[in-house]
Amino acid sequence: MSTQRVFAARLAGCAVFDPVGDRLGKVRDVVIVYRSTAAPRVIGLVVEIPGRRQVFLSIGRVTSIRSGQVITTGLINVRRFSPRAGEVRVLAELLGRRVTFADGTGTGVIEDVAIEPNRLGEWAVSQLFLRRPKTSASPFAKGPTTFAAWSEVAEQRAPGESQSAEQLVASYSELHAADLANTLLDLPQQRMIEVAEELSDDRLADAMEEMPEDEQVHILDRLGDERAADILDQMEPDDAADLLAQLAPDRLEHLLELMEPEEAEDVRMLLRYAPDTAGGLMTPEPIILSADATVAEALALIRRHELHPALAAAVFVTLPPFETPTGRLLGMVHFQRMLRYPPHERLGAIMDDSLEPVPVTASAAEVARMLASYDLVSLPVIDVAHRLVGAISIDDVLDYLLPDDWRSHDEDDNIAPAKEVR
Repeated sequence: MSTQRVFAARLAGCAVFDPVGDRLGKVRDVVIVYRSTAAPRVIGLVVEIPGRRQVFLSIGRVTSIRSGQVITTGLINVRRFSPRAGEVRVLAELLGRRVTFADGTGTGVIEDVAIEPNRLGEWAVSQLFLRRPKTSASPFAKGPTTFAAWSEVAEQRAPGESQSAEQLVASYSELHAADLANTLLDLPQQRMIEVAEELSDDRLADAMEEMPEDEQVHILDRLGDERAADILDQMEPDDAADLLAQLAPDRLEHLLELMEPEEAEDVRMLLRYAPDTAGGLMTPEPIILSADATVAEALALIRRHELHPALAAAVFVTLPPFETPTGRLLGMVHFQRMLRYPPHERLGAIMDDSLEPVPVTASAAEVARMLASYDLVSLPVIDVAHRLVGAISIDDVLDYLLPDDWRSHDEDDNIAPAKEVR
């Protein structure tokens, strides 16, 4: 993704294209969420598609913003955009707001907002373009302009304002997903739902993945179907499949129809397998490359910030196609092995083809024994045609083998297995 700083007002009207160059629409706004100790994070763009319908495009689906155009990964959800609590539209809501300079030099009005990605690829507000009050009585005069970082100004608020759910969310912004989940579960039921409604889709998805399934279902029921589908889009496919499997068939199918097509396809595939098998526990999105790919290419994919650490431990080498279900699995290359070779080395020359993959029908206990026997954190999962259909990691197996209420145990508790393992 481009590291170029982009100003929101200049981004408005830019064309949005898919990877093959087809025009999807044009940008109408930038959506941000506030954080307590950092500048607001960009979560997506409002895009106008044919028919003058405005839809939401997650920033995670944007691969490039440059030269007056936006490139996406492909399909976008065509549900009409409706801002949720906690989401702020830069052009529609933030521009024109009055702020106070932290150094006591007065006030200013926000006229534009610069956004840019950090080294992990996460987009955030980097600077504000501000206009100070004019110093001349002339009706044609304008105040001087200046740039300021988000930390150098404060929005003007009414005195005595009580803490809202939005402010509470901001105070949780630095919590680890597991800690956020426990914090939410400790709140009264109604307050938990209020805070859940304020959380961004990805933060709530991360937290729900750390909750018992009955609590996940409870939150999903209270959010409404469209928001529920957005949360499921952000969850890991195997976690989304586990959650959907708890719902009535009619609602399950309805939520799948509301989800992003690519995400729904992954979840549908997982739902075809029994939940206690490698096929039901795996993730269908491992790193897959050809034998001709280089170590440099593999390491570049491993560096993606959204990639789960267990999946970043190895890449899988297959025949084409390189999306699950792939062509025949040839082998895998571990991250540490790649570090021992020069960047131009081909993966086919250093891959491990001796490790037996697990079939989709393998039980969780079988997978656990293989992971322990070979000191691995992930294994390839294949179908009867020896095609790679996914990868199963040690955390996938632990989530299944540990008792359902393991998160509520204290460290000194004796945890007994909740499921019979053969």
